[in-house]
This record gives sequence, structure tokens and C-alpha cells, in this order.
Amino acid sequence: MSVAFPVALTFCTLGADALYWWTGDPFWARAAIWAVGGAFLIGMVAGLSGTAELLLVPGIRARAAAWTHFIIAVTLLSLLGANWGYRLGDAEGAVLPYGLLLSAISAGVVILTGWHGGKLVFDYGLGTKGS
Repeated sequence: MSVAFPVALTFCTLGADALYWWTGDPFWARAAIWAVGGAFLIGMVAGLSGTAELLLVPGIRARAAAWTHFIIAVTLLSLLGANWGYRLGDAEGAVLPYGLLLSAISAGVVILTGWHGGKLVFDYGLGTKGS
């Protein structure tokens, strides 16, 4: 459940960037910096719990798919951190083009990470009561 906010905030960042591009309203640049910062910080908390689970639970650690999910999730956190750091100096100036590009790539990686995490739960039963 800890991944719901980072996922939602990653898409909010992309939406705010698109709205800034469309309207030029600085509100959307400020909204994007808050959204990506929240996605990164809450994602770090989710990542810490996921890493602990990966390393401490033998049934999870034994699956190659769990390690693939871990690598993709770390890549996502790296993208979110880079996106947030890039914006910290100049929220408005950072949106176009690179902030928007980083947001779009992050949204794509969120989809990939979520799909892979869903496979771990639904195909392998990891994280369920029966596992």
C-alpha cells in the first residue's frame, strides 16, 4: 500500500507539467515540484520497506522477478530524485523541455514497475496471506 502515493504523485507531476506547457501558468510548475518531491520522498520510504522485505524474506529473495522489480524501482527513484533536484533551483525554467521529459519517462517506468509488482503479487502470490 505504500506505493500508492508515489505512483499517483508521479502521474500528477506529468499532468502538472503538461498543464504548465499548455497554459504557462506558474502554479502548475510549483504544483509539479511539490508532486515530484512527494513522489520521491514517499517512494524512498516505500523503497526502504521493499528492500527490507526483499533481503529478509527468503521466498521473495529467491525469485529473479523480485530482483528485476527491485532494479526497475530503484531506477524509478533515481529518475524522480533527478527530476526533483533539477527543479529545485528554478521550478518554472526547469519544466520545459527536460522536466517534462523526465516526468514522461518516470510515468512510463511507473507503469513498468507497477506491472512487474502486480505480477509478483498475482502470479507468484508474494505479499499475500497464502505466501
